[in-house]
Amino acid sequence: MSELVFVGLGLFDEMNVSLRGLEEIREADTVFVEFYTSLMAGLSVRNLEKLIGKRVSVVSRRHLEEENGQMILQKAEEGRTVLLVPGDPLIATTHVDLRIRAEKLGIKTRVIHGASIISAAIGLSGLQNYKFGRSVTVSFPEKGFVSETPYQVIEENRKMGLHTFCFLDIRVEEARYMTVKDGLQTLLTVEKRKRSRVVTPNTLVIGVARAGSKNPVVKGGFIKEVIMHNFGKPPHTIIFPGKLHYMEAEALIALARAPEQVRGMVE
Repeated sequence: MSELVFVGLGLFDEMNVSLRGLEEIREADTVFVEFYTSLMAGLSVRNLEKLIGKRVSVVSRRHLEEENGQMILQKAEEGRTVLLVPGDPLIATTHVDLRIRAEKLGIKTRVIHGASIISAAIGLSGLQNYKFGRSVTVSFPEKGFVSETPYQVIEENRKMGLHTFCFLDIRVEEARYMTVKDGLQTLLTVEKRKRSRVVTPNTLVIGVARAGSKNPVVKGGFIKEVIMHNFGKPPHTIIFPGKLHYMEAEALIALARAPEQVRGMVE
């Protein structure tokens, strides 16, 4: 039976996979996993293999993007194959492309969803999901060039009163994982150039670290305070609030330890 099943691993370690996902993995002929789209800080391949009772092959960005997932597709043509993905499987466009390729080859595809950093971080912050605009990734500067795109997205969302979810860059091959501090410093660099007062030391922001773990860190406040906060190890995420409902303000104070002044920012 030719089949490719995308299984979400969830957010932190191998224990975050769903029971349905675990069942699919144990019934598979071949199991692959990728770790380049997100960091699962508490997961080890050895523990994962013990949990599922079979060998797991780690694939890289090169296998999925440069080689168009040919190794995975070949195994899927031969039998039931599972690709394990951090978070929710189809949040990364790389995997949507692989699913399309499989379908065109006549390979049946299915998706077993997992917890996503988007819903987890938003839930931890206390902000309302339906008030978020376009999300964006803050990337590491390349040869001195700092992308203005995240800054522009935050500005556009704010004009509509919407919150902005910021993914932070990861470079697995280089063992580099952007922190809340790195991301805020990058955006402040753009502010110095643009001077539109979109991201200033007095801008309200929420930092989230290790969502999905037993001890996630959530800290809301003004950038000048949050940038100094110790969030611990990655993965990290940043949220820029837009217009606040009074319940969101209360949640930021109670759940994200934001300052009392937030109550005065309700619109």
